[in-house]
Amino acid sequence: MINGLRRRWSMPQGYREMLVLSIPLILSTASWSIQQFVDRMFLSWYSQDALAASMPAGILNFAIICAFIGTAGYAGTFIAQYVGAKRENRVGTVIVHSFYISLAGALFLIALAPFSDQLFAFIGHDPVVAKQESIYFRILCYGGIAPILSSAFAGFYTGQGKNWPVMWINVATTVINLVLDYFMIFGIGPFPEMGIAGAAWATVIAGYSSLAIYLVLMLTGRGRIRFGFTKAALWDRSFMIRFLKFGVPSGIHFFLEIMGFTIFLLLLGRIGVQELAATNIAFNINSLAFMPIVGLGMAVTMVVGRYIGEGAPDKAERATNSATELAIIWNGILGALYVLFPLVFIEFFRSPDASFAGTAAVGVILLRFVALYSILDGINIVYASAIKGAGDTRFVMINGLLLSLGVLVIPTLMYIELFRGGIYGSWGIITFYIMLLGVIHYLRFRSGKWRSMQVIELREGVPSNHPADPTAMM
Repeated sequence: MINGLRRRWSMPQGYREMLVLSIPLILSTASWSIQQFVDRMFLSWYSQDALAASMPAGILNFAIICAFIGTAGYAGTFIAQYVGAKRENRVGTVIVHSFYISLAGALFLIALAPFSDQLFAFIGHDPVVAKQESIYFRILCYGGIAPILSSAFAGFYTGQGKNWPVMWINVATTVINLVLDYFMIFGIGPFPEMGIAGAAWATVIAGYSSLAIYLVLMLTGRGRIRFGFTKAALWDRSFMIRFLKFGVPSGIHFFLEIMGFTIFLLLLGRIGVQELAATNIAFNINSLAFMPIVGLGMAVTMVVGRYIGEGAPDKAERATNSATELAIIWNGILGALYVLFPLVFIEFFRSPDASFAGTAAVGVILLRFVALYSILDGINIVYASAIKGAGDTRFVMINGLLLSLGVLVIPTLMYIELFRGGIYGSWGIITFYIMLLGVIHYLRFRSGKWRSMQVIELREGVPSNHPADPTAMM
């Protein structure tokens, strides 16, 4: 066994290679996870109502943004395949057209912001919580373009396999956000006490800071000519159609996955504030396992994209298998910790409210559900990322639609509204949903259909999944 692990560590596309590529992205997503964790922790110190409101409103905003992030962020896959095919002069065109998608998303969110009061009144949460949800959601809408366009700009680096700039930008953004969180939530120094509004404005300001850093780096870098920024077409109809053909299903898949969780949270809020607060705590603790694997999945998407561009699907498969095994190890360890030491994690969210003891008791049980689905959740993320990197976005979209509605949303709605079910049965539903996602994406990857896919247009005389002529750029 030890010899086998050593071989897996040192082999091409093995553990070491995947860790070298993914550690910057794991640290990037971990920084985002820490940002969310501390943000919710600060709000729990402020009030349980603020904590209960922050996650439904935040995740609803994020779900809407995800439709555009998943589309614009698919720029990274295009870039990876262009780089793998030695056609780097097409990268500038990718970035320009991702900007148009980001702008559309920003305008949509700004148009939605004035209706936040009506939206959360319709959902039917406790009026005090609903008011704070509306405030948080509306402010976040004003910052929508920053995370959407930043995801495309991050793809400029990850598509080349240059992941460290993305990590440092995310770390800087996290620091800005957390400092502003503390000052603006509690009213420290020159800032007034703003509570949940302060948390939202801190997120918006940090997001625009990230976008500004990306712009400075990309527009002043030495690769502007090499990547076609100086000669990129301001509008390429045929490329935009291709971008949307692959990017929109990716965005819809991202949207459906997050929206399913959002609706689940909103439905739990109809059971009670304590159940909603406990669920928020459990999901935030789960992000410690989930977000690093998202970073690993980002690396897998780009690695698969690059190897597909090179015409080397066997290398893509080995890299994906190595990443899957790393995900199983990580989530297995954290799942065990959630079961053995749940209160160590829950204590970070201790609230001054007298009801916290009951919330913590519920949270302990919810962490057992998290531990149960953790390993298959990691498998789901890695294999879904791999097939998306090859261009199999239509499958993940359709699968996401069917499972999100048929296995998560509709059963939870019926269980809570028709049968007056409680929190543990609802969590049983979402646990089954996550585990089923893992199984289906594993089977899809093993079917091998992704091996013959490609998102970039073919050069004349170059067959699919065969390396482009390296002299074409000369």
